[in-house]
Parts: sequence; structure tokens; C-alpha cells
Amino acid sequence: MITKSIDGVSFELNEEFDFAFLAEYGKIFSVFDQQDSGYICFGVQTDSKKLFLKVAGAATVRSSTSPAAAIARLTSTVSIHQDLRHPALIDLIESKEIGGGYLTVYEWFDGDCMGRQYNSHDKFIALPFKQKLDIFNEIVLFHSHTNKCGYIALDFYDGSIMYDFVSEKTRICDIELYCKKPVINTMGRMWGSSRFMSPEEFELGAEIDERSNVFLMGATAFQLFGGGMERNIEMWEASEALYIIALKAVRTAKEDRYQTIDEFFEAWNKAVSV
Repeated sequence: MITKSIDGVSFELNEEFDFAFLAEYGKIFSVFDQQDSGYICFGVQTDSKKLFLKVAGAATVRSSTSPAAAIARLTSTVSIHQDLRHPALIDLIESKEIGGGYLTVYEWFDGDCMGRQYNSHDKFIALPFKQKLDIFNEIVLFHSHTNKCGYIALDFYDGSIMYDFVSEKTRICDIELYCKKPVINTMGRMWGSSRFMSPEEFELGAEIDERSNVFLMGATAFQLFGGGMERNIEMWEASEALYIIALKAVRTAKEDRYQTIDEFFEAWNKAVSV
């Protein structure tokens, strides 16, 4: 293991890597070097704004994949971001090959990641109902857009949500495993957090379709508004009408769920307005 320092910010790698290209983007003020994705990420300050840089190719200390696989995955992410551009999605500004790797450059968002592995998660879950409802609406609208663009959401979980507690704005990040339709489960257990995954994402040969993403929206509601994977009304913090809608979204059989995200969201909004 080696320790490198750039602009007074230190980080660890398993092997040497040339980060000279970072200088053209400004001064580093933050680094994220402990992910298992195989990426190392930097917060960079330019003369006028902040950027978020994601780098594949370096041998990161906790990577669960090879540098070559990380490069291939990050490269494939570019077209997904371009196809799914949306106000709720972190904006991809630039992408290019660098010496021995690949770089993507995003807008910097002054928010906290909502994954339960982060300290901000408890603060996020403790937000008032109205703020959580606004966050949920952004998530559903983005995934309605995703399906209309011909994609299926995969590996979405609370770690894909960023929230700015000051501006009360929400952004979606880490959509690199979203996939063009049709999607067939060729793995058995697919990628993702079991808290958010539909039954068919554990079933080899099953089709993953919009009804699977309806399940995802229902599971997200239970994570936000109470109940988690137990999904019982005693832990639910919203109305009983909303509970019934979320419960229908997470039914085991696809045909028993809402058949589209828009159908789910229409029912949800009617119940909110009552």
C-alpha cells in the first residue's frame, strides 16, 4: 500500500498511478478512496465552481474488481448518463481517457449521501414527512423518466440518493448499472441491496421490467416512511391509504402490482391529496 498527497489531501492506493491530469481541473479539496467500486473520486475547486471527478484505473485499496473492469464499467456509464439526463440526476459534464484509466467529470452537489453506511442516514430518516415526500417524488419522477427512455433501474438504493439539508434539493447518483430493456436476470441474485430488490432480481431467467421498478418504488417508500423490509403498518409513518398503495407495489407477483410507475404515482398522489 502506498500513500499519495495532492494539494495537501492524502489518500491510499495499492499501486502507483499518475494523477498529473488532475491539475487541469483545479485544486483538490476532498478525496473518496475507500469504495469497493474500483473508482477513486475527488472534489476539485476551479476558479468559479466545484467539480466531482471519478477515476477508474487506479488500484484502490478496497476494490472488489480489477482496474480494467472498473475502466470498462465507468466507460459504459457515459451513454447511460447521456440517455437519462434529468434535473434530478447528477449532471455529467465531461468524460475522457487518461493515462492508464478513464475519467468522468460531474457537477459538484453540496449534499450528503443517504446510504445507511453514512452518518447522515439517521438525519435523513428523521426528516419531517413533507421533506421526505418531496424526496420520494423526485425519485419516482426520475424513474418514470428512466422507463420512458427505455431503461430499467438496477442497483438503486439509499446510497444512490444525495440530499442537501440546506437547499432541500435531491439528486440521484450512481446509475451505472441501469440497463436498456429488455433485461433478463442471468445471474440469479443480481446486484443491489436486498432492501430494494424485487423477487425477480433473485430468480435466474426472470425478466426485469417496469413492474420490477414499481416494486423498487414501493420498497423505497418503506425505507423512507417506515417499515423497512418488515413492511408492517405499525412502523409506517404516513397515512394508511399510502401504506396500502406501497404494499400493493411490493407484492410478490408482478401481475398483482401496479403495472407502470405512472399508475403507481397517480394512486400515490391521489392518496396524498386526500
